[in-house]
Amino acid sequence: MPWYLGNSGNFKMFWNVPFFIIPVALWSIAWTGLALWHAAKRGDKWWFILFLFVHTAGILEVLYLVFVANVFMSIKPGSRKRRTS
Repeated sequence: MPWYLGNSGNFKMFWNVPFFIIPVALWSIAWTGLALWHAAKRGDKWWFILFLFVHTAGILEVLYLVFVANVFMSIKPGSRKRRTS
């Protein structure tokens, strides 16, 4: 009987869910939420729609955050732009 019909085989089960599914789901939710937040903040409507409907276990979201939104850029002291009122 296949694992998805109840035969866990060699997989440890936690509430009838394979052990690796829960960490992958939490990883995906965290990155998707962060990417959705940044896409909305930047006004990237098409990126927001893509993240909302295409689930890639966080891979596409991490690529967006690193290469498009530049979220993880190192900020050097004194390099911040000042707001002028």
